[in-house]
Amino acid sequence: MNDLAIVLVSGGMDSCITAALARTQHELALLHVNYGQRTESRELKAFHDIASHYRVPKERILITSIDYLSKIGGSSLTDPRMNVQDAQVPAREIPTSYVPFRNTHLLTIAVSWGEVIGARKIFIGAVEQDNPGYPDCRPVYYEAFNNLVRWVPGQQRVSRWRRP
Repeated sequence: MNDLAIVLVSGGMDSCITAALARTQHELALLHVNYGQRTESRELKAFHDIASHYRVPKERILITSIDYLSKIGGSSLTDPRMNVQDAQVPAREIPTSYVPFRNTHLLTIAVSWGEVIGARKIFIGAVEQDNPGYPDCRPVYYEAFNNLVRWVPGQQRVSRWRRP
């Protein structure tokens, strides 16, 4: 194994697979962010299980909270008054489960932490095929974010898990 990589881990299937793939070539640092999502308690338990499975040392685990996203609202994932929309939303529509600019907030935390701990790569399990209406799951979004990150010392690169 070589460079240290941060993996954003929600505790869901996509981030679990992303952690497994990242571990094949990198030492892991795991990041979990509570943004006020309704499923946080289950996600946090799964996060701890993943960290334990890979024996990630405590100094390479970061759990943090940005509950202001739930205060901003606009998403059925963070607002219990909103119903979760049917999963079969046309690709041109943004689903109610989209949390406005969530991945940007999560990645910014990862880049900041990566600069401190010397991580050279950041992995996120965002899968466009699952949520084509999510603006922050599209390849063009990650290209733009990587252009921004080039200005950060250490030049971390964001890698996104893609289905084979």
